[in-house]
Amino acid sequence: MIVTNLHKEPIALDTVLHRDLRLKNELNAIPRLAPFTSFVISVSEFADAAMNFPILFVRAAQDALGRDTVTPVAVFGMKPGENLFVTADGKWDASYIPAMLRAYPFTMARIEGSDRWAMVFDNTWEGMSRTEGISLFNDKGEASELLNNVHKFVQELETDLERTRQFCAALLEMKLLKPMRFDATLANGEQLSVDGFMTLDEEAVGKLSDTQIAQIYRNGMLGLLNIHLLSLNNMRRLLDRRLNQAAAAAKA
Repeated sequence: MIVTNLHKEPIALDTVLHRDLRLKNELNAIPRLAPFTSFVISVSEFADAAMNFPILFVRAAQDALGRDTVTPVAVFGMKPGENLFVTADGKWDASYIPAMLRAYPFTMARIEGSDRWAMVFDNTWEGMSRTEGISLFNDKGEASELLNNVHKFVQELETDLERTRQFCAALLEMKLLKPMRFDATLANGEQLSVDGFMTLDEEAVGKLSDTQIAQIYRNGMLGLLNIHLLSLNNMRRLLDRRLNQAAAAAKA
């Protein structure tokens, strides 16, 4: 999956064109998340992400059949362009890093006009080099151990993202999401409002039939929704983090 604001110049990895390509994998990609107020996560990340961030849903591009879609995101800030977890020195101040950033600069993308997928990399990443770093291919043009490991990781991530798409499609089909808004008034009188996200409509869940409840329990959806609801407690923690950072900046 390509995230436009992260993978700014995605290029399909080619065994001939990129045979001498190397990765300086000691470089820190965390600053790439600095402008993101929220970031895409997959369903397998819910449990870990919920320890740190609110998990909400946002509307995404329509699918190939013109149907509405949504995707789950971990929320990092209270207003556009604010990420409260990237420190001034480019470190990540949370116990969990989203899988897509851990895979960066690599990801998977569907080949246009087919059902096949290609491994791609962001050509703007300064960690890609022809002279420094760990080789992606050996002298025979075969994938190195590093590249094989990365390929396995991004393939598994894309499989999980497909599971996530199916989960979200079911939420829309059952009409279980509603718009969400979080309002807060700071001590200095400043008003903060977080909107543009969606959350579980618990009233709609209460109207599901016993058969539907059994279905979402057996397929794991109910557990994921419970994690989502628990993660909403992090909205208040996010506000506290913002206030603490503002206070520290004022003292400095």
